[in-house]
Amino acid sequence: MKTTEEVKGQLANKFLTGLKNRDWELMRSALANDVTWTLPGTSLLSGPAVGADAVIKRAGQLRDFGVMVQFNHILYGLDSVALSLHNTASRGDLILDEQVAIVCDITDNKISRITTHLSDVEGINEFFIEGVI
Repeated sequence: MKTTEEVKGQLANKFLTGLKNRDWELMRSALANDVTWTLPGTSLLSGPAVGADAVIKRAGQLRDFGVMVQFNHILYGLDSVALSLHNTASRGDLILDEQVAIVCDITDNKISRITTHLSDVEGINEFFIEGVI
């Protein structure tokens, strides 16, 4: 069954609102149980997060690192949505300033795969390191 733009928008908003407000149950309601989230680079958060619990843990870690998420746009695809974001954070002299595209593939009206694209992969490699949170 084809997912409508209304449902895609609802899923995207649940994911974003869950992330911004640390409302993990709201986020979970948008995710398939076997969802995967990939993030480029070699940072503490890079690689795949497999399963809803792992995705929510990663979202929590992003917030624990102090990342502020500015939402720009939802872009609609045939079986997906892309979230255009601007993420910022700072720690001492270290500044994180990223343009981000998060592509959410949708299957059976749930987010089944999340793929993050970043403007500065080296920036996250330096920012998300062990021993900070």
